[in-house]
Amino acid sequence: MRTFEPTLAPQTGSSQTTRRWNFARATSALFLLAALGAAAHADGGMTRAQVKAELDEAMRTGNMLAAGESGMTLRELNPQRYHPAPVVALGKSRAEVQTELADAIRTGDIMAHDESGLRVNEEFPQRFPAQVVAAGKSRAEVKAELAEAIRTGDMLANDESGLRLNEELPRHYAKARAAQGGSPRLMTAEAPSAAGRAAQ
Repeated sequence: MRTFEPTLAPQTGSSQTTRRWNFARATSALFLLAALGAAAHADGGMTRAQVKAELDEAMRTGNMLAAGESGMTLRELNPQRYHPAPVVALGKSRAEVQTELADAIRTGDIMAHDESGLRVNEEFPQRFPAQVVAAGKSRAEVKAELAEAIRTGDMLANDESGLRLNEELPRHYAKARAAQGGSPRLMTAEAPSAAGRAAQ
């Protein structure tokens, strides 16, 4: 069995090729520096100290392009190396925040320390004062409104039309509408409009 042994080809002109590459790199670097200098001069002429300060800040924060063709900044490539950008929050004073926190703890209006997703006052309502609910209508008032809506057909139909019963079956509820002051002939002839439904 014959084994393959790699052999190196004779290196003719390898040092000459290396010199050409080095010359090309140096030339491109000089053109790049000249272009950057012209751009800086065209911007209104920043001083050397300002340029150095900007470079130092960009290096510190990672807001400069990384080497290579990624097009990403150093911060985007290696976020663990750079501190997060400082967030300036214009808001409440320390005393206001502490007051709000104390109030939230007192009323239980903070998230519970478990995976329930509930607030403490929802998970343990017996430990906290009852929440005041605005008084609504009495049972008798609600029943009277329901009876009136059934009588006049002023309730949604039991289908997917989105119409009220008195819009879907106008002849059935014509007498009830006439008793409220409208003409039964006029009520049956008019088509339900979006504005009429919105008003009801």
